[in-house]
Amino acid sequence: MLMPKVKFTSALKRFFPSLSETKLEAGTVRTVLAKLEENYPGISSYIVDDAGQLRQHVNIFLRGELIKDRIHLSDEVKPNDEVLIFQALSGG
Repeated sequence: MLMPKVKFTSALKRFFPSLSETKLEAGTVRTVLAKLEENYPGISSYIVDDAGQLRQHVNIFLRGELIKDRIHLSDEVKPNDEVLIFQALSGG
């Protein structure tokens, strides 16, 4: 059975050392994030804000392109897709 593959940049691995490429069953980006939260409790707080919207310094690429819906995270994820969660470093 094909399942979407989720990859991460190293910035999130600082906080979740066991984080690794993951395959999981999901139909939307929001579902991907919910399943990741089950596997890595607390990871959602680094990706979405209190309103459930994608944080300003986080980008999610789906099939090599930025997702379109940063608010509801409703972009469709297909079984053979690759999802890349990219947390940009910020600070001064």
